[in-house]
Amino acid sequence: MTVTSILKDKGRDVATITPEATLQDAVNMLAEKRIGAIVVTDFAERVAGILSERDIVRATSRSGCDALKEPVSAYMTREVVTCSLHDSTERLMEMMTSGRMRHLPVTEDGKLAGIISIGDVVKRRIADAELEAESLKAYIASG
Repeated sequence: MTVTSILKDKGRDVATITPEATLQDAVNMLAEKRIGAIVVTDFAERVAGILSERDIVRATSRSGCDALKEPVSAYMTREVVTCSLHDSTERLMEMMTSGRMRHLPVTEDGKLAGIISIGDVVKRRIADAELEAESLKAYIASG
């Protein structure tokens, strides 16, 4: 299975924010949408960074509540690992595990095309395993 098939089921909507928005704006959006990361995009919808709950915890640990008044750009991860529409679930698991990431923005022609979470990958892998088990049962039963 590929990123394309995951996005076909889940959709391509991505929560985004500008680098100039405040950390408080980002916290509000994460809470409202019940998500763990937000993609930071520039004016051309290219990925400029990513801000996760972990980044916010580090920011408030360092600067206290004053961090919430600072721009997202001060705390976002700038060197974002992305994936393509053609990456396999196996490749995604490898990237997420080795990079200790829970979210991977999907890019197509340099622009944001979706986002994949570790939950999306696990859900797809479970569905694939269940389908394979059912196929094996049907094959055995047909004798």
